[in-house]
Amino acid sequence: MKLKKLPAAVSWTLILFAVACTGGDQPDGQPADAAIEVAALSDETQTTVAATGRVIEVKMITDDQGNYFEPAEIDAEAGDVIRFTLTSGVHNVSFPADQNVGASGLPEASEYLQLPGQTYDLTVELAPGSYTFQCDPHAALGMVGKLNVK
Repeated sequence: MKLKKLPAAVSWTLILFAVACTGGDQPDGQPADAAIEVAALSDETQTTVAATGRVIEVKMITDDQGNYFEPAEIDAEAGDVIRFTLTSGVHNVSFPADQNVGASGLPEASEYLQLPGQTYDLTVELAPGSYTFQCDPHAALGMVGKLNVK
């Protein structure tokens, strides 16, 4: 699942629009503000966590040690969300078919994260097995990881 950050102005516009469209009481007698549930959108990415409710954090790093994922090996179950968070550098996440021979349903490559704190959330929907992922421009420099789906 790809998620993009919304600028603060867009977030507030959506919230104001939702509130403005709820004027008056609803037919069931509930006040208008209870008629809809508006998520407080902010500069942080919002995710609805899948069935397991588990979010696994993975940092995407460039520093004096190189370009790498931390942790580089992940154990997950179907329904877990893997949150890739950019700490430094410019990175993406990709599950190349040539590195995952015979695998089906591989997720598309993410967009490039460019600002520290940006995230890419991936809901695990792969069959049990081991999968290789990488940052495309830094794979040759060793920025690869392994996802083990239980």
